[in-house]
Amino acid sequence: MNVVNVYIKSVKQFNNIYKYLLQEVVMQDFIKINKDDNVAVALKPIAKGTTLNVAGTEVTTIEDIPQGHKFVIKPIKKGDAVIKYGFRIGFAQADIEVGGWVHTHNLKTALGDLLEYTYNPEGHKDVEPTEEAFFEGYMRENGTVGVRNEVWIIPTVGCVNSIARAIEATARANKPEGVDEVVAFPHPYGCSQVTEDQENTRHVLADLINHPNAGAVLVLGLGCENSRIEVLKDYIGEVNPDRVKFLQVQDVENEQEAAEGIMKELMDYAATFKREKVSAKHLIVGMKCGGSDGLSGITANPTVGLFSDMLVSKGGTTILTEVPEMFGAETILMNRCANKELFEKTVHLINDFKEYFIKNGQEIYENPSPGNKDGGITTLEDKSLGCTQKSGSSLVKGVLAYGERVSDKGLNLLSAPGNDLVASTACAAAGAQMVLFTTGRGTPFASPVPTVKIATNSRLAGNKSNWIDFNAGRIVTDDLPLEDAAKELFQLVLDVASGKKVKAEDGDVQKSRTINGRKYEFDEYGA
Repeated sequence: MNVVNVYIKSVKQFNNIYKYLLQEVVMQDFIKINKDDNVAVALKPIAKGTTLNVAGTEVTTIEDIPQGHKFVIKPIKKGDAVIKYGFRIGFAQADIEVGGWVHTHNLKTALGDLLEYTYNPEGHKDVEPTEEAFFEGYMRENGTVGVRNEVWIIPTVGCVNSIARAIEATARANKPEGVDEVVAFPHPYGCSQVTEDQENTRHVLADLINHPNAGAVLVLGLGCENSRIEVLKDYIGEVNPDRVKFLQVQDVENEQEAAEGIMKELMDYAATFKREKVSAKHLIVGMKCGGSDGLSGITANPTVGLFSDMLVSKGGTTILTEVPEMFGAETILMNRCANKELFEKTVHLINDFKEYFIKNGQEIYENPSPGNKDGGITTLEDKSLGCTQKSGSSLVKGVLAYGERVSDKGLNLLSAPGNDLVASTACAAAGAQMVLFTTGRGTPFASPVPTVKIATNSRLAGNKSNWIDFNAGRIVTDDLPLEDAAKELFQLVLDVASGKKVKAEDGDVQKSRTINGRKYEFDEYGA
């Protein structure tokens, strides 16, 4: 049996340990992540009765242990803390013998409600600058950079979704060379909304209209909706009339004929843009996970974390979201805030979500989802400590409200829920030109921007090769050091930014691209 014992003092050191470790060990059976852990994680299914050598101590499994799930390596009494990543992930609900399976039947979250936090930034330094990298992108007149040159159709209200789809189909048939794609973004919002819900929709629509991946945009309105064109213009701001055009369908006799002429003008304008060499400092990449499993915090998420550090070191920007999936690991991010003001904003980011759940009578810590549990994640602490691996080790330089656009380079935290569509849309609205999406279960969804699917395990990558763009499972199954995986991912991001299509942009999957304008969603399925 191959054995892995990792000794780390904090999650911050996780990436550096793996950079060393995974150059030495191939085809591991299990991993002990921290010297203080009282559980280990099965990297492949381990049968009942298997004897393992854990740091010089023999452990015999007394149950079958599925891949990604935890088993006890030191006796745990009822009420004791279960330790993984060197942190408590919950309390044992019964005595658990050495070799026993640890999961929902005998482990419960230890998290409470609202908490008070203290800023403790000592020992946290930002990543050092590294050599500049480049990609082939589209420079826009306002100084932003796109990685796609598409023409977007943005409905102001769900009532015109069918018209937007019809306009999309006609325009695609006449798309000129130089325009990557014509895409309509249907959604059910824009009317019969109130207060913050309505404001969220308006901000997100305006953000997408101004997004640099769109070489040109048709804003398609009905005329009687709450968020009609004249209202949205105040959110959109000043625009180039060659790039953004408006059509209110109640004002014309034949909306299809009117749209056809407008779309030709927009496509001709977009076709004037050409790819050119651009510094990677202009890249903004969202980081999201969905359908996580027990390997997410061991393979894919740490790979994305190292990628994030690489991009930040070259002057670029990353965005970490899914606030409910920071619960239980939030202090790791708070103590990496570059200043006290950002710390206070992060505290508000966390407690704002908790207060929302409480106000609506919802369990703050109901997460993880059924798919997460099947994959080996038991509590929200367990999930969050894995999810936050995507942040790497760089300092937090910005904290964004939902619908707010990035203004500070480096690592940013963004207010959005765990729901895949909502959070990915929020990243795009914040300015991300693409999203890195790690998953242990798989999903075919496509967000408004290129969505790179990163598998946590090789089984998923093999079974869903039409969904998965990058297999981080090779860290466990092949001779692939984490650092090399991150370098491969960085190159893939540059390639995608330069025009390489991801799986979610191919064929019929392309038609599933959609947006979601809500900030809060109780549906955490698949996230």
